[in-house]
Amino acid sequence: MIKGGNRLHGEVTVSGAKNAAVAILPACILVKDVCRIENLPDIKDVKLFLTILSRLGADVNMIDRNTVEIDCTNVNSYEPMRDLTRKMRGSSYLMGALLGRFAKFKVDPPGGCDFGTRPIDQHIKSFEVLGADVDTSRGFVSASADAIRGGHIFFDVVSVGATVNAMLASATADGLTIIENAAKEPHIVDLANFLNNMGANIRGAGTDTIRIRGVKDLHGGTYAIIPDQIEAGTFMIAAAATRGDVTVKNVIPRHLEVISAKLIEAGVNVEDGTDSVRVWVDENKKLRRINFIALPYPGFPTDMQPQLVAFLTTISGTSTAREGVWDNRFRYVNELKRMGANIRVEGKLAIVDGVDRLLGAHVKATDLRAGAAMIIAGLMADGTTEITDIYHIDRGYESFEEKFAALGGDIRRVTVVDDIY
Repeated sequence: MIKGGNRLHGEVTVSGAKNAAVAILPACILVKDVCRIENLPDIKDVKLFLTILSRLGADVNMIDRNTVEIDCTNVNSYEPMRDLTRKMRGSSYLMGALLGRFAKFKVDPPGGCDFGTRPIDQHIKSFEVLGADVDTSRGFVSASADAIRGGHIFFDVVSVGATVNAMLASATADGLTIIENAAKEPHIVDLANFLNNMGANIRGAGTDTIRIRGVKDLHGGTYAIIPDQIEAGTFMIAAAATRGDVTVKNVIPRHLEVISAKLIEAGVNVEDGTDSVRVWVDENKKLRRINFIALPYPGFPTDMQPQLVAFLTTISGTSTAREGVWDNRFRYVNELKRMGANIRVEGKLAIVDGVDRLLGAHVKATDLRAGAAMIIAGLMADGTTEITDIYHIDRGYESFEEKFAALGGDIRRVTVVDDIY
């Protein structure tokens, strides 16, 4: 429940990156030793992954809500439970990790947010290059190999998931693996840094080409996950949308440059600190319409597209948002229209004609980032907004409503439904 109209003010601290966490946790399967993971976000997707690892035979010990020790020495199964993997997209990373550990896997198709077709052909292509036979004919994905050997992988399209899986499968493979047209997102670099910290030999993460010299064994160690770029961007846009003044702490400003650039283009003030960014709007400042396209990193993140569209709904003039990653990411638009937004969708293009104000309404979170957009819209709107299906939001944001409330937002959780166990 959100009562809108309050400008957000103050400081907020960003949690560890969800997208890095769901890549690093399955990477622990490759390590027959204790991995201590710090700055872990306290979110549903992480809890689900820890449950999956535990049921595969890992010893999982929570030190505190953001620190875990995982010992995968005794992991003895290459078939994660299907009722768990179907709940999240990140479970696809189990394929690469299990292939690297056992030279085989049997995994149900992953779940998560539904943005239309999410093919895994590039994942399969990388596994086959590394020597695996892959079968998708019986309702699940299975693979086996006599041994995993390095190879030359060229992705036809940039894919974060396929890049992660190729890195996981080849970290302990025999020989050199070269991944071309690789994804460059910050969490790709974070995964490489984690694996290297555990003894892997990975070079070039963050560029188009990643070179991995397989090592026989990885060892345990301690690693802190990077701050969440998308959570930081969400609070930045919320500050601008409510015409507030918020300092977002525990961030890497370089990861936020494209988000900052779009806010500045719209007339918002953005000031970088060493590990913080301040966002504010001058009183009575008339903000400007903008156009943007969501693209793979270092382009504008697709995971920030719904939040920015929510912000644009009350800016005078016509703004446009083009989705360059997913086929079906504008389903949330109908929820914004319930609040009085004037948006029309033409394929992968959303055309936003600014209105004077949004009005509180009953809406739902159609997916994780759309849920964040609904919160931003509710904070902007006149009256009360009720958001349902918030389990989507809990998948990726830690203590979200508490952080907004600390900034002056009138927001409270009415009902909690835990659908993991």
